[in-house]
Amino acid sequence: MPALIDLRRRIRSVKNTQQITQAMKTVSTAKFKKAQRTVLEGRPLWHSLPGLLERIAAWAGRQASPLLDVRDEKKLLVVVITSDKGLCGAFNANLLARADAFLREKEAAEAGLILVGKKAVNHFRKKSYPVRRAYGDKVDRLTVRELKEIAHFVMGQYIFARTDAVYLIYNEFKSILAPKVTVARVLPVPPQEPEPAADLLPPDWEPSARPVLRSLLTLYTETQVYHGFYESMAAEQAARMMAMENATKNAEELISDLVLGLNKIRQASITKELLEIMTAVEAMAK
Repeated sequence: MPALIDLRRRIRSVKNTQQITQAMKTVSTAKFKKAQRTVLEGRPLWHSLPGLLERIAAWAGRQASPLLDVRDEKKLLVVVITSDKGLCGAFNANLLARADAFLREKEAAEAGLILVGKKAVNHFRKKSYPVRRAYGDKVDRLTVRELKEIAHFVMGQYIFARTDAVYLIYNEFKSILAPKVTVARVLPVPPQEPEPAADLLPPDWEPSARPVLRSLLTLYTETQVYHGFYESMAAEQAARMMAMENATKNAEELISDLVLGLNKIRQASITKELLEIMTAVEAMAK
């Protein structure tokens, strides 16, 4: 019967899809554990360094480094971090929607983009924003050296006044269920009023304030780029793991429904054949 053949083919197809989603979930789980370990090990530095740098900048003065200059935001540089692949729910869609909204909020300023991830590259390809740099292939294999290049590029743009502020837009890993879309300003470092104790007992700089602050600002910018990238990688794998788990469950439910429908059709066919046989027997008996 054509209906039975079609159902069997569909059941076989859904089972094959279920095997694929199960395998993808297993791979994402392994990658997520590795990415989560990297994030948890790096967060103490990533979260404590901005506050420390703000305090040191308040002691040294804003004139100690050009990276501390606060200017009117007439030109922006925005780093957008997405994934290369889909199959991770609304991970990329939510982030790109937030990036579009942020750029509309800053429409009075001239915005340039640094795009990390094929999804970001494809999305902004149709937009009019100038792209300073793009990393659209094998983003999960970006090395520390390449991430440092991004950090040094944005620092150079800020020092030479080619941009007045640098923002980072990425998915921060909060939980397996839902990442948090984060918009963070990297440069300039937010000003902070010195504490009373700092006024009374200023630090002794060795060798001097400028070299110390220059080294710390370089470290700060690099770690903020690392922060956004590795948080995004962990959030991506968590989102894909959950999406594949849901897809596997949905496939299992669909297979159950299809098998039930198949059994009903077979039972109806057998009942019909039995009725035909009984009818024929009664006709022969008469």
